[in-house]
Amino acid sequence: MLFLAQSAKAQRGPWVADRGDGAYRNPILYADYSDPDAIRVGDDFYMTASSFDAVPGLPILHSRDLVNWEIVGHALKRQVPFDVYDKPQQGNGVWAPAIRYHAGEFYIFYPDPDYGIYVIKAKRPEGPWSDPLLIKTAKGWIDPCPLWDDDGKAYLVSAMAASRSGMKSLLIVSRMSSDASKLLDDGVLVFDGHDKNPTVEGPKFYKRNGFYYLFAPAGGVPRGWQLALRSRNVYGPYEARVVLAQGKTDVNGPHQGAWVETQTGESWFLHFQDLGPYGRVVHLQPMKWVNDWPVVGNDPDGDGTGEPVASFRKPNVGKTWPAGATATTDEFNESAIGPQWQWQANPQPSWAFPSPATGTLRLVAVPATDAARNLWEVPNVLLQKFSAPAFTASAKLTFNALNNDERAGLIVMGLDYGYVGLQRKAGSINVVTVVCRDADKGAAEIESSPIPLRTATVYLRAQIADGAMVTFAYSTDGTTFTRVGPPFHAREGKWIGAKVGVFATGTGTRREYGYADLDWFRVE
Repeated sequence: MLFLAQSAKAQRGPWVADRGDGAYRNPILYADYSDPDAIRVGDDFYMTASSFDAVPGLPILHSRDLVNWEIVGHALKRQVPFDVYDKPQQGNGVWAPAIRYHAGEFYIFYPDPDYGIYVIKAKRPEGPWSDPLLIKTAKGWIDPCPLWDDDGKAYLVSAMAASRSGMKSLLIVSRMSSDASKLLDDGVLVFDGHDKNPTVEGPKFYKRNGFYYLFAPAGGVPRGWQLALRSRNVYGPYEARVVLAQGKTDVNGPHQGAWVETQTGESWFLHFQDLGPYGRVVHLQPMKWVNDWPVVGNDPDGDGTGEPVASFRKPNVGKTWPAGATATTDEFNESAIGPQWQWQANPQPSWAFPSPATGTLRLVAVPATDAARNLWEVPNVLLQKFSAPAFTASAKLTFNALNNDERAGLIVMGLDYGYVGLQRKAGSINVVTVVCRDADKGAAEIESSPIPLRTATVYLRAQIADGAMVTFAYSTDGTTFTRVGPPFHAREGKWIGAKVGVFATGTGTRREYGYADLDWFRVE
């Protein structure tokens, strides 16, 4: 098993939200951490997000000031059921989770729309986390969030996915055991958004000043808005108010996230914005309470519906913390790869081996199954999120192919994908560039004319320009790069943004597999 590092020792990424003058810019994370939820425990803030079929799943991010975040690990090392998620299940798996701290333990509740609602827990956010416990077996029950009430009773709010259950735009509250080991009933319908708030989902449960609150997005992605619902009774009736919308800004669909309070009593709201191939990036909004209603962002006309801010002063957390960004670059000098990496399915022990003695990551050219029509359906593709509107990703690798049709390269993956890499054909090593459009529909790859090489060591590069236009290049000396293949426009994946990463694979049945030794992967 390839275990991921619990802290990022790699260099930082290209997008920094902290302006260094006491203010920040949005998005605070120019990366696809969709459906974010966050909490504060003491002086520390923790965030998790949807991870779908990517493994490890349920990322754990840490911050001291709500602006500068570092990914410190994942709560879900392998996804259950194993026989299902040992193969790519694009768009399935972990949907919108909720993270909470209760009675000295961290909890994450997450839904799998095909199986039900799971809970995991840990003493420390870095783990180890418990194995997933299925507390609600049902198709289409999604987006759970718990509330431990003042009287010791516990509740769980959930939404519904019509794709599995035939129902949507509903919020359901169930009684839950105080140890979160089971639900105690089949739930009560507390809100129906069909009339004015279709596709209400992703609820977050809070209690303040005697009111129960459900913060819930409505209107769908990417054009929705953020609701706040409140009631004196946990089962309602709930009043509804739109507390955040696009307004006159260019931030489309601002919704689905978390209310967090700082040590100094300030309120802030984290949410996403859908940017297509860049995924659902994370914004931070100032928030205040007026007559027991939240007002999020900037409210220029005072009607209670805020709109997103592009920049604002940093939260007051009692002291100043330095600027930073989540890790992207990996030099592969450690005994584990960085926590920014995820596979397309549950990893197998034979896929990759960190080698700190040589400062490389060995990717084994494990043959794809006969059923895999393209790399969309291949599990051993190692990827990370886009991390800025424009950046360059480069990799140095040495390709030790032992069999014809083995290949390794640098890939930009989504509904369409493209890569530049090396392939062995008829005993020779060639540079190839491939584009696959509509990969999710099983389309075939289109390969450019191969370029023969006299060396097995090569530098590969993908340049992502504003608008997610991708061009590929290669070099044999690391200095002079030759552009190859046609440019292509990166597309989002299934419910996620495009990703960039590396792979090695082969075909057929072999006595011994070839491999690629990856010296480094750098994002600039």
